Amino acid sequence: MSSYEHLDLNLDLPALKHAATISRGLSMDAVAICKSGHLGLPLGCADIGSVLFGNLLSYHPVHDKWINRDRSRKAMGILISMFLYSWLHLAGYKVSLQDVKDFRKLGSITPGHPEFHETPGVEATTGPLGTGVSSAVGIACAQKMSEAHFNTADHTIFDAKTVVLAGDGCMQEGVSHEACSFAAHEGLDNLIVIYDANEVTLDAMADKTQSEDTAMRFRAYGWDVVTIHGHDVEAFACAYALAHKSKNSKPKLIIVKTIIGFGIKEVQGTNKAHGEGGVKFIADFKKTIGLNPEESFAVTNEVKEFFNKRQAKLDSAYQKWVAVYDSWKAANSAKAALLEAAIDRPKKADVSAFLSSVPEFKPTDEIATRKASETVLQEAAKYDPLLVSGSADLHGSTLNYIKGAGDFSKTDRSGRNFYFGIREFGMGCIVNGIAYHGIFRPSGATFFTFSDFLRPAFRLGALSHLPYFHIFTHDSIGVGEDGPTHQPVETLAAVRAIPNCDVIRPADPEETVGAYAAALENNNGPTLLIFSRQNVPNLNAIPVQTRREGVLKGGYIAIKETAELKTILISCGAELQHCIKAAATLGPHVRVVSLPSFKRFDAQDAEYKESVLPKKIRARVAIEAAVSQSWYKYVGMDGEIVAIDRFGASGPGAQVFALLGITAEAVVEAAKRVEANLA
Repeated sequence: MSSYEHLDLNLDLPALKHAATISRGLSMDAVAICKSGHLGLPLGCADIGSVLFGNLLSYHPVHDKWINRDRSRKAMGILISMFLYSWLHLAGYKVSLQDVKDFRKLGSITPGHPEFHETPGVEATTGPLGTGVSSAVGIACAQKMSEAHFNTADHTIFDAKTVVLAGDGCMQEGVSHEACSFAAHEGLDNLIVIYDANEVTLDAMADKTQSEDTAMRFRAYGWDVVTIHGHDVEAFACAYALAHKSKNSKPKLIIVKTIIGFGIKEVQGTNKAHGEGGVKFIADFKKTIGLNPEESFAVTNEVKEFFNKRQAKLDSAYQKWVAVYDSWKAANSAKAALLEAAIDRPKKADVSAFLSSVPEFKPTDEIATRKASETVLQEAAKYDPLLVSGSADLHGSTLNYIKGAGDFSKTDRSGRNFYFGIREFGMGCIVNGIAYHGIFRPSGATFFTFSDFLRPAFRLGALSHLPYFHIFTHDSIGVGEDGPTHQPVETLAAVRAIPNCDVIRPADPEETVGAYAAALENNNGPTLLIFSRQNVPNLNAIPVQTRREGVLKGGYIAIKETAELKTILISCGAELQHCIKAAATLGPHVRVVSLPSFKRFDAQDAEYKESVLPKKIRARVAIEAAVSQSWYKYVGMDGEIVAIDRFGASGPGAQVFALLGITAEAVVEAAKRVEANLA
């Protein structure tokens, strides 16, 4: 049983046109009352909205998290917001008329940019232009994987589409090129992008900054492309229906030629239609389209009745799907348990079983944490069968290939390894999209210095509380001969600054196990795993369980003092070994603290933090092969930081460390200075 039994083209044109009018009215009133927002697209795309929500999308406004709904993405953030809120209200989602009136008010569920988790029916926080289209590619991947993993010969429980409304800005941003090229290469024929080609950007008409033929570009990628008049309801409905039915392994682009600010003759078709510039003319426009200029936020009985009938049809399709799902569940109990566990993930998972299942590394192992990560990833993939992994053309260096799990491709949608190509930002957005879909736990990988390419993606992931992780290797000046361009001295401070983003830099193989446990535990935001290229010793002076479980707390006592505590040495990653060596030189009054995750440590209760870093101990030294900025909160005004507040140097890694003073000897000297100053 398909969820598309409701799909038809018996268009009630008068009702659809009236719904478009009401949507335009709601958008105009909301922007007018808050004196900010965007009128251009809500007026220009209202006819498209009427067809999508009034006829063709598969959704359920009450069961808005239905796993087989069409994932309808609006990719333009602020430009699209009132368009989306008006249609969510009319379609019957839990977006009340008062919510529409509260557009952009503090604490409302109708903020200036639609936010994931904030508003029923909002599938993603799109934020910067281009990221919406790109993360939609990830959703489309997840839909294909869901079909491969869970559909059976007797039961189809997944067959939905990903539908995106994008604009000129989305097409100009580079990340959309990365993701759309990937989508065609992977044959995502369940992806339908509606391109609102109104040929206007904020500053000027679009021809001021673009002259390419977008249709030809997408055909060159390998997309199906059709161009229609955006205010012709029947033409759009037919184009969408054809795109929906086509299964030729090509994503679909419907270019709709619309008029921005449609109907307000003073601004329509120009960049003046951006923002709220047309508000002062809405009274006359309301008269033209049959709305009372003295009445605000009007929703007629006719449009209510139209959507009541629409909801009844959608509910019928949904109930038929539920019957199929129940039958599938009875016949596939193991698959059902896996699926339902993925859907119902708690914000914080219990990972004790994972910690105990990973074999201990040999005490003599002296390997890079990226190499330890390769081993632990295989265990994580066994622990979570829905974990998928990908790399931006660096599998041989990031070592994050899930062995024996196959590659996601046109011919194998069940493959768990993604080849993203040299598309770091695209990878980040696709990973976001897979996480938005809500069933698979995705991960991506590249060199840490290249995280700059995809930082906007995991910033959005943090804002949206998406559960995934990235593997970033080659974490410091330890890359040696690759030189300053590949030595990310400032990057740790930058990523640690992102709220709700857990950054973990383990010191050795056993802390790497703890880092993966932390990533699997965290279902409330991204986790960034930062690994070394150079070998590090297995820190056997610290018990294995202490190292693994200590990472979950973010910080712990690695080496405890054996005399009265006077000095604390703090570090993480490959530099922790220097603190341990320095402590042995300095004497029994020294404690060594491992601090692999600032976010996790800061989240501990005051008693635990005091037990690790007692406030009265002011003699503190931190060391990291990175800029010093992150560490002041832990060493205070009396401590010292052994760090690198400059770019790196090209040469053998050990020589670069020595040149820049990242050594145990430097820690000893700093500790002696601090102790002397406080004496």
